[in-house]
Amino acid sequence: MKKKIAILGARGIPGNYGGFETFAEELAVRLVTRGYEVTVFCEKNTDMPTSYKGVNLKYVMAPSLGPLKTIIYDVVSMVKARKEYDIVYMLGYGASFSCFIPRIYGNEVWINMDGIEWKRSKWNKLAKLWFMVMERIAITTASKIVADAQSILTHLEARYKSLPNSSVIAYGAPALREKPHEELLSEWGLAKEKYYILVGRLEPENHILEILEGFKQSNTKMKLIVLGDHKAKNSYVEKLITIKDERIHLIGTVFDSCKLEALRYYSIAYFHGHSVGGTNPSLLEALGCSNPVIAHDNVFNREVARDAAVYFENNESIPKLINEIENDVGKRERMGEKGLGIISNFYTWDIIVDKYVALMGDDENYVERNAEIKISKG
Repeated sequence: MKKKIAILGARGIPGNYGGFETFAEELAVRLVTRGYEVTVFCEKNTDMPTSYKGVNLKYVMAPSLGPLKTIIYDVVSMVKARKEYDIVYMLGYGASFSCFIPRIYGNEVWINMDGIEWKRSKWNKLAKLWFMVMERIAITTASKIVADAQSILTHLEARYKSLPNSSVIAYGAPALREKPHEELLSEWGLAKEKYYILVGRLEPENHILEILEGFKQSNTKMKLIVLGDHKAKNSYVEKLITIKDERIHLIGTVFDSCKLEALRYYSIAYFHGHSVGGTNPSLLEALGCSNPVIAHDNVFNREVARDAAVYFENNESIPKLINEIENDVGKRERMGEKGLGIISNFYTWDIIVDKYVALMGDDENYVERNAEIKISKG
């Protein structure tokens, strides 16, 4: 008999909000097709179906109490999930102090450690201290720790003398199998391989400022299209807006998956500045679109992108990398093929779910996939 699984910590499915929501949807739906009974806990809203593609949905009120909202939501979800599931899987560790509750009833609690949350600049000192404490508590309350990158597990091993049963299972992404509609670019007046793209939260640890400054120093005639909430009211975004260059365009967020896929696929290269997470969804999606990548040089990005990327340390190293990308068509094509191969061989959602099934001990039908996919942009 297959296990009953509860997934907590996401706002809900389908995944219309962000990384954890997409992850919860992709994992839950695929586990259902393999015979598991899966429940995803969701925030109460006006539209509350009881199921989605065979996944049970349960709703929890999330009071509007600022930063406490997420913590209370996670704790209440944990209390509601305490009895009836074989495995309670919490995405994130911000409320790890509550993760002992299902264990009292003999159930397993898995915690996905996500990134190094206490290093994110968006949090004040009190919030950073909270996440630092919650990281430590997660090590004691979880039956299993899941890190989405080896570098995250290495970080935890360096900080703590002993860890519970721990595994590395990354986030997933699709490998593009057919070209998006090029005419979708017309909304922004763009042409194939005449622009660079950057997708991400406009925050200091994502090195957006360094990328914009480095791009401004370059001699490229191409545009830089920045996707992110440029209307956020904070000093960092205000600093980004002060960088005046007719080639740099902050276009806000794009939620339409077809348009976003087209923007990625037809760009000449993708800028990626993230530095405190593990396996980053935006980086995977860029590689899955066969984008050459210009990435910030850190262990997280190198673990994922490998030789499908070139790496910058600061804004001064970016102009040289832009020249390399623009002047060597063969290198661009090789990087794109390598990126698509990385996703196809290691990061498709089916591969990721295979690993979860194996982790649950139900791997009799486990198949290692090693598909080779090649799409020409020509």
